[in-house]
Amino acid sequence: MSALWRISLLVSLFFSLVAAVCLAVLLRQASQDVSRELAAAGAVLSYLSDVAERDPAALQPELTRHLRHVQVRWLGPGVPSREVRPQRSTWLETLLYPAELPAPLTVQMPEGRTLQLSVDPRDEIEEVEESLLQLLAWFGSALLLSLLAIRWAVRPALGVLNELLAAFGQVSHGRLDTRLPSHSLLEAQQLSGHFNRMVSALEYTRRENDDLTRSLLELQERERTQLAQALHDDLGQYLAGIRAQACLLQAIKDQPQLVSTTARTLDDHCEQLQDGFRRLTRELYPVMLDYLELPEAIQLLAEQWQSAQGIKLRVQIDRRIPCLALNKKEQLYRLLQESLTNVARHACASFVFIRLRMNGGRLRLLVRDNGHGHDAPGRLGIGLRSMHERARTLNGRLVARGRAGYGWVVYLDIPIRESCSNEDPSR
Repeated sequence: MSALWRISLLVSLFFSLVAAVCLAVLLRQASQDVSRELAAAGAVLSYLSDVAERDPAALQPELTRHLRHVQVRWLGPGVPSREVRPQRSTWLETLLYPAELPAPLTVQMPEGRTLQLSVDPRDEIEEVEESLLQLLAWFGSALLLSLLAIRWAVRPALGVLNELLAAFGQVSHGRLDTRLPSHSLLEAQQLSGHFNRMVSALEYTRRENDDLTRSLLELQERERTQLAQALHDDLGQYLAGIRAQACLLQAIKDQPQLVSTTARTLDDHCEQLQDGFRRLTRELYPVMLDYLELPEAIQLLAEQWQSAQGIKLRVQIDRRIPCLALNKKEQLYRLLQESLTNVARHACASFVFIRLRMNGGRLRLLVRDNGHGHDAPGRLGIGLRSMHERARTLNGRLVARGRAGYGWVVYLDIPIRESCSNEDPSR
């Protein structure tokens, strides 16, 4: 059942209830009025009987024709009189008639005619019936006007709801360019405004997700290209050199001095090859997290980054940092690593400060540099997006703000629980 039909039904029930109460009050009052009129008519009947007995000539048909609630019958000579009582032909008469009506009075006139007087409440009942019909007509008219007014008032809102349902159907099929038109009703304007803002936010989020997906695919291709170049240009050259030196050893096996020199060269190449593998492994996956807790891993990362970038770095870590699960350590480590990468690429800083501390069951990470700083761009890069996504994965909040001349500040606040298990359920 639609809302309009429910409203109409409730209004109809309300009007019916009020009409029933009014009818009950009117019928009760009418019953009392009929009783009083019948009592008055009985008194008139006795008076007419007395007058007829004292002065029959005073009662003429013209004088008794229009008496209310009293029926006067003139019977001719020789016509026998019979008792005539009003018949209860309708439910209203059955309801309003008293149980017993006064008995008719018969008066013999001198000229031989018979005058029969009886109580007749039909005039009063007709008035009551007319009042009831008028009341029902008024209530019916008021109900009809109310339903028409409700339909007229609700129709614009129903039109807005139909537009909203149609718009939701289009949105569910992926058409996020759907918008609701403006309306004159204040509530309709608010509803349209909220819907349009919601769809705009969904459209913006979808564009952001599409851009993020493309950026991730591009980043994946760049990482594969860099990995291939590192394997080919760096490690591949060392392997080729090692193979050449091994072939040389076979050729100069009778020259101990050259063999010793070649062996040292081979050892240098193997060491450089090992360093290259370690560097690649560290970039692909922080192996130290399998063996170190987060504070030790951050200290090691800071030392390696400071040595590689030549930027002074200070680390302050709270001793109350609990043991964390491996997946949380990975997310925090990668977030800090990405933040330091952004500093090295964009900040032009000479000093970086890292602070990690616990406060009321929450882990808070702060990274601040003294670079040139700048306002946050309108659309975040892949680095900041990945940091925000990692913060969301940790059920935390990330704030990254830059100010010209004051550097960048990255602040992470996440809820944390102590967990010394290094088992990652996602692996």
